Amino acid sequence: MPLLGWGEGGSMKQFAMIIFGASGDLTKRKLMPALYSLYKANRLKGDFSVLGVSRTDYNDETYRSYISEELHRFVKAEEQDEALMQSFVSHVFYLAMDPAEEEGYPRLRSRLQELTHSDNPSDLLFYLSTPPLLYGVIPQFLKSAQLNTPESRIIVEKPFGYSLESALELNKIYASVFEERQVYRIDHFLGKETAQNILAFRFANGIFEPLWNRNYIDYVEITAVENLGIESRGGFYDTAGALRDMVQNHLIQLVALTAMEPPTMFNADHFRNEVVKVYNSLKPLTAVDFDEHIVRGQYTAAGDKKAYREEKGVAPGSRTETYVAMKLKIDNWRWGGVPFYIRTGKQMPTKVTEIVVHFKETPQQMFTRADGTHPRPNKLILRLQPNEGIVLKIGMKVPGAGFDVKQVSMDFSYDRLGDMPITDAYARLIDDCIQGDATLFTRSDAVEASWKFFDPILQYWNTTLEAPLYGYPAGTWGPLAGDKLMTDHQAEWTNPCKNLTNTDLYCEL
Repeated sequence: MPLLGWGEGGSMKQFAMIIFGASGDLTKRKLMPALYSLYKANRLKGDFSVLGVSRTDYNDETYRSYISEELHRFVKAEEQDEALMQSFVSHVFYLAMDPAEEEGYPRLRSRLQELTHSDNPSDLLFYLSTPPLLYGVIPQFLKSAQLNTPESRIIVEKPFGYSLESALELNKIYASVFEERQVYRIDHFLGKETAQNILAFRFANGIFEPLWNRNYIDYVEITAVENLGIESRGGFYDTAGALRDMVQNHLIQLVALTAMEPPTMFNADHFRNEVVKVYNSLKPLTAVDFDEHIVRGQYTAAGDKKAYREEKGVAPGSRTETYVAMKLKIDNWRWGGVPFYIRTGKQMPTKVTEIVVHFKETPQQMFTRADGTHPRPNKLILRLQPNEGIVLKIGMKVPGAGFDVKQVSMDFSYDRLGDMPITDAYARLIDDCIQGDATLFTRSDAVEASWKFFDPILQYWNTTLEAPLYGYPAGTWGPLAGDKLMTDHQAEWTNPCKNLTNTDLYCEL
């Protein structure tokens, strides 16, 4: 099948990208700046069109004016080129219609015929930047309007389903409208250069492969936290929670990148096969394990920061989690006995996403530090944000008398590459979709395997009122119970809760 927008021999075809939810936050903050970035890099060529679709009462002229203003807000100053921005905006069009109503889709087809100069527009890329409740509706209406051509593709934002049952139903709907190769379930985490660099770091450097297993690794921790609350997303977040919003997709994908076997070939099929194998190797949690292996929390008021239950759109007695910490086990030959600790949370002290690989201690402790302790085991940190880079912590002798060994860092930061820019995640993923490369997108069987593991946890929380929900003051590293999760392994988070003066603030809610 030719790539979207390209005909035989490399000639440009009439390509159109349709963004449902065109007046929303994601479109102005991420999608339009990403498309401008691709246009600036000469990745969008010829007579292409970007058609925004939403209920807001814009026309072509007013929508272009709106997008132009937002580009000046959300494109980095050094990337702004006024002439190029105006040239890009000239390719942007708008159709006011309700995506939830089928009667608008004949008008959508007519507008696409006009933009592509074709009675049967085929090179179409649909982007669903809408509330999740429309994910199952829009594809069926596209089919009724005969816009699901063999060359069309569709990008779907997370969350893909709210449970195993809903994910299975969505997969069934998409399979009835598109082939699997046409469906791109996007997760911007995998578009980050630093996420992709995990694969390069593991599989392009032979010195780590012999160590990357249960014989040398003690445990792995993966953290993805933010120093903000839910902002204006209360209505959505209170029906989702941290497990659906972050763990079931972002964090479990980072687990897969860390734990997967080397693909036989580095292409979409082989890469995604290995991801699914990791998901299927997760040791299922039973009802007995839930409270021992999972900690959920909710931020409470602290200083000038309000409690989650005081946020706009949140139910006063809400038991929705804003923090989750989990202990996972992967039942396979490589990782048997190695725990993976993952956590995510809102209103943390900082914003950071990182993978920390803790290596085992040396088999014999030859050196004792001045304070009577032994040197710390080696530690490898893969940091996705901020300060993107890699840090390897090793023991070195302190200069002077004796053999006092101190842990020092060998580190690399992406900003040391100078003028080499870190590609925007959305720009990379949209470009991959245009090129027909599905490697960094989630396949249907991976969605189902992930939900199969996490769905019982949600069911337990929904049906068990006595399931613990711990409070933690905004601006701290989460509930104390999250630290206790590691005590049986004599381990601790890289950023644990310490020096607490009032532990009563961390009680169950």
